[in-house]
Amino acid sequence: MPSINIEESWRKRLIKEFEKPYMRELSAFLKMEKKEGKEIFPIGSEIFSAFNFTPFEKVKVVILGQDPYHGRGQAHGLSFSVKEGVQPPPSLENIFKELKSDIELARPKSGSLEKWAEEGVLLLNTVLTVEKSKPASHQSKGWETFTDKVLSLLNEEKSHLVYILWGKKAQEKGMFLDGDANLIIKSAHPSPYSAANGFFDSKPFSKTNEYLNENGIASINWKL
Repeated sequence: MPSINIEESWRKRLIKEFEKPYMRELSAFLKMEKKEGKEIFPIGSEIFSAFNFTPFEKVKVVILGQDPYHGRGQAHGLSFSVKEGVQPPPSLENIFKELKSDIELARPKSGSLEKWAEEGVLLLNTVLTVEKSKPASHQSKGWETFTDKVLSLLNEEKSHLVYILWGKKAQEKGMFLDGDANLIIKSAHPSPYSAANGFFDSKPFSKTNEYLNENGIASINWKL
């Protein structure tokens, strides 16, 4: 695995996963891709950024994405987020539209969601790497098993979390989550192809904070 740079509270829970055959095979695959000159996003040191920004104990909310953005300079290890100074992709623009509609926050100047991650929002993709210009190119290589383990750990060890599952794929991946002990928010994906079919006006941000407050948990400051 390219330089396993992962925060300690996650490392101690996931260390056995890194030793399993599927992760060794995934590591070998990524090394071979790089050896063949393929450009992989995000860069190695940012693959586990979601965990480094949001330690296990701090997780209050999980926003589940699919695979990283596949354009150069976009992906940096946080689902739906782009680096400072990078033009937000259409899905992120739609998230910002819903942010304004739901809780009246003006469109952020930056597409970086790092502040959300620091607030306790785990911005987790199902697949953590992708080849440049080839969406879904690293699906079924092992990442899905790893991120299932991440969700299982949260489901087993924590309660009163909010899981935001946008789109069919995220909802299928989250089917085993405990909907009695947590809040599971489901809607259409914010992609331009589906946002009008139930993402807009789904009010995920206000629903999240209402639930956290009801359970005595400090709400998320969604302002970026």
